[in-house]
Parts: sequence; C-alpha cells; structure tokens
Amino acid sequence: MVNNYLSGGKAVYKMKFSLIFCVCIPAIVFMASCGEKNRNNKIFTTESIENPVPDSSSNLPFICVIDTPVCTDSACYGMYRGVEFVSEQYIDRLKLNGTDVAHQYSNKMCEYVGKKLKQLYRDSLYSKVDLTKIRLSTKGMNSGEDYVEYKIYIPFKRVPKNQAMTAFDHCGGWGHKPELAKRKRDLIFSPNKIVKNQRLWISRLYKTKEGLEEFWIQWQHTDWSK
Repeated sequence: MVNNYLSGGKAVYKMKFSLIFCVCIPAIVFMASCGEKNRNNKIFTTESIENPVPDSSSNLPFICVIDTPVCTDSACYGMYRGVEFVSEQYIDRLKLNGTDVAHQYSNKMCEYVGKKLKQLYRDSLYSKVDLTKIRLSTKGMNSGEDYVEYKIYIPFKRVPKNQAMTAFDHCGGWGHKPELAKRKRDLIFSPNKIVKNQRLWISRLYKTKEGLEEFWIQWQHTDWSK
C-alpha cells in the first residue's frame, strides 16, 4: 500500500523497486551462503533472548545455514539447515573436524551450552542441563535430497550450588552408534584434567527416527566448580 501524499509516478517507481529488491536479494543470499545466521524464529521458546553474534559467512555452491544457538537462562536452542556432508576441500574453510557438517552442529550447541552454564554459575543462578527433556529432530536426514533441518533444544534446571554443572559435550553418530566408552575416557583422562572428581553425568541415548543417535554429557569443570 502506497502513502497518499506520494504522486502517482513516484509511488509506482517505489513499489517496483521494493518488489525487485525483496524478491531477488533474499533468494541470492539463501542459495549461496553458509555461515551462522540469527534466524531461529523462536522455534522452541517465546521468552526474551540474548543477542547472538553471527560468525563470518562464506559463499558456497550448496545450501548450508548454521544458526547461531540462542541461549536464555532456561534453555539453549538452534537449527542447522542444509547438506548433510561436504567434500574434504571445505573442512578447513568451514572450520570442521570432518565432512559431517550437519552433525557437527551438535559441537556448536555444546560450545554455547557450556558457556551458558558457566555464566549461570558466575551469576549465582546455579544450573544443570535437564538431561531428560532434551529435544532433537532431523527432518530430511537420509531422504536422498541432501538437505536436512537439524533442530536441538537443551533445557536447564536450577539446582543447589554443589550440584551445578559447568561443562557440556556430546557423543553421537550420524547414522551409526556413538563410541561412548572412548568419549568418556577422552574426557576423564584429558591432560588438562577438566573433569572434577572424574565424574560425568550422561543422558540416555537419544535417537531420531531418521537415524541420529546422541548421548549428552555434563560435568563440573575443575576450573569452575569449587
């Protein structure tokens, strides 16, 4: 709708320009970019959120949209959209440790959850992840379309200070069983001695109907949990 004070010719010109800009630009950006995008659209919660800071993005010849995880004082959530795997030539460019770009969104989520747990501890809002209420979905995985929407929701619960968790990780398999025993050894016997009292709290095995399997792991970090 055009404002009444605009002249006829001027109004038509603005409508055409707006239409071209709105249709063409988003299409180009969506098809050619891969980076963190703040486009979660409140898919899991309606509460107020912190302002996430997107990482730098890179133009690529395939769809790959890595949302910045959003964290509140009660949960972290986010979504990856795009190809399930990339060729090895993109590993360094996308800062991956393998070709499973979709599954590695779990790594990104764990990074943000760990930071949020530490912040909550620092703010005396002592918390841990509610391992029984994590939600996952992998719509499109193994569909043959090479496009998946991987959504993760990680809720927190308040606890006494001596029960607060300050570190978080996962052990999963994108279509295969997780190597949990190896992951436990890597964490407990890390040279940095990051696990207080060598104790880990591990979720049940989460599975999506498309084939993702994940264990979620939390612990009290030796540098934070006193």
